[in-house]
Amino acid sequence: MTAEVNGPVVGEDGLARPAWASSDPLLRDYYDTEWGMPVRDEQGLYERISLEAFQAGLSWATILRKRPAFRAAFHDFHPEAVAAFTQADVERLMNDPGIVRNRLKIQAAITNAKATIALREEGGLVRFVWSFQPAATPQPATFAEVPSRSPESEALSKALRKKGFVFVGPTTMYALMEAIGMIDTHLVDSHRRGSSGVWA
Repeated sequence: MTAEVNGPVVGEDGLARPAWASSDPLLRDYYDTEWGMPVRDEQGLYERISLEAFQAGLSWATILRKRPAFRAAFHDFHPEAVAAFTQADVERLMNDPGIVRNRLKIQAAITNAKATIALREEGGLVRFVWSFQPAATPQPATFAEVPSRSPESEALSKALRKKGFVFVGPTTMYALMEAIGMIDTHLVDSHRRGSSGVWA
């Protein structure tokens, strides 16, 4: 099988992947084992919301390479731990070369930790986010056919903002929905298409 423009790329292992996951070993492993798989635990979902926010304006590869440092700096993204961060913690993080040193994004992670805890009174972050799962998922043949936002991601963004979350724009929330398996935007010829079990 030959790759179309923006279509799947067949690797040396004979498996078809999108171009973004076909060359960098770190991205390839992330794509093969993690991206698009269901995330249904609060800590895991809060971490992904936080990292998607840090990714804004940067490449995902940058965030993925820094993820171990992010996890160390943010106490494995335990919401209670991050919600308790003080201004001294913000300054500590601003001096941590292992992470993305953006004050607004660091403060957003703290704000969103507090909002995550508050949502427990309404059934929790996981139930809240997954309630925006659409009735159907895209079936892109090429990368150009993958949307960057949807009515559901716009609604999720608006709803999270009402609950006190920040850095949760519609495009960022669409990327989150892709990453946690709420939608399946694996290219139809990718070896990972349907792997989440959500859209089998």
